[in-house]
Amino acid sequence: MKRTELKRKTPLKAKSPMKKSSKPKMTKIRASAKGEQCQVRVPGICNRDPSTTVLAHLNGSGTALKTSDHEAAYACSACHAWLDGGFATTGYNRDIRDLWHLQAVIRTQRILIEQGLIEIKGAA
Repeated sequence: MKRTELKRKTPLKAKSPMKKSSKPKMTKIRASAKGEQCQVRVPGICNRDPSTTVLAHLNGSGTALKTSDHEAAYACSACHAWLDGGFATTGYNRDIRDLWHLQAVIRTQRILIEQGLIEIKGAA
């Protein structure tokens, strides 16, 4: 069966030009990761190199979205790669990955509170 081409009555017109994707906005919390010690510390994976430390956000915000910077941990490049999927090749499951990441988030939040980058409401 031969199909006929669909034709539009009016041409498609973009209402606004497509925005170019840009790098994520550098926040004070993201910038604070530079030079910090890795808080994920995966045994046999962590490179313990503060010059590679970045902020590793928790998963779960949806496709192409990141959680808040308050829900992230300082991670060296090796641990960050492990969190992003490398755990599957090392014999660990998602539950272990999530547990270690959450523990690292708590350690990182303590550091951010000490640095004054996170405030606790109602704390005297």
